[in-house]
Amino acid sequence: MQIDGRTEVIAHLGYPTHAFKAPLVYNPYFEAAGINAVVVPMACRAEHFAALLPRLFALDNVRGALITMPHKVSVLALLDELTPTARVAGACNAVKRLPDGRLAGDQFDGAGFVRGLRRKGFEPAGARALVVGCGGVGSAIAASLADAGIAALALFDAQSTTADALAQRLQMHYPQVSVATGSRDPAGFDLVVNATPLGMQPGDPLPVDVARLDPRCFVGEVVMRTEKTALLLAAEARGCRVQVGTDMLFEMIPPYLEFFGYPTTTAERLRALARLPATSLEEA
Repeated sequence: MQIDGRTEVIAHLGYPTHAFKAPLVYNPYFEAAGINAVVVPMACRAEHFAALLPRLFALDNVRGALITMPHKVSVLALLDELTPTARVAGACNAVKRLPDGRLAGDQFDGAGFVRGLRRKGFEPAGARALVVGCGGVGSAIAASLADAGIAALALFDAQSTTADALAQRLQMHYPQVSVATGSRDPAGFDLVVNATPLGMQPGDPLPVDVARLDPRCFVGEVVMRTEKTALLLAAEARGCRVQVGTDMLFEMIPPYLEFFGYPTTTAERLRALARLPATSLEEA
């Protein structure tokens, strides 16, 4: 990749940066597509972030920023415009400068998850879904499911107040969606999502009682440490269709590219071009 005076920069802001994988996915694609842009990891500690962000966008060749931990929540207060999905998620992972100089943010974890579902033939509109785990990624997935027209959402989190707070945000922005909390019984749902860390370690308990899954149910996973978690293997044995965690990663990049105004591509091409080591992808 050649960097010259016309190269545009996408800042990858977080701390620490040693596990960042996004440059190993975006940059090979930019090079192959002839796009004069580069994703650059920038290690910014939490106490410096509020001062850095507006100064960073004062640079004319900064096209946007990927936002990761620990800044996904704190960035909300620094932006002029947010999408409903970002507001419901309570987090933002992409920022761009609008033509009038204002900063706009969006959230693409959930968008990647939903795109993956649709590409596998599952349409969320009118369906009933259970989301187990209502932290950052679970909130983003719930928000994107609501935006995609899900009819009913059941939310469960080990911290009941976390699920209740997400339910309130969903009802504020998506009043047409029926929202319930407090149960992780998967019986009767069209879609079940594990948005917890369960499955990252061998011997982790399953997030739901797999014996209660309807064989027609679609089961989605966010854990990326292994291609097929114990949950997905058990769900497949029940006859369920499944989505692996890495699908969310690669499916979220096309809408990121569209957000920044670049030519988009497919998850398959991104997978083929990526220069990722054969290790965990959770910080991609």
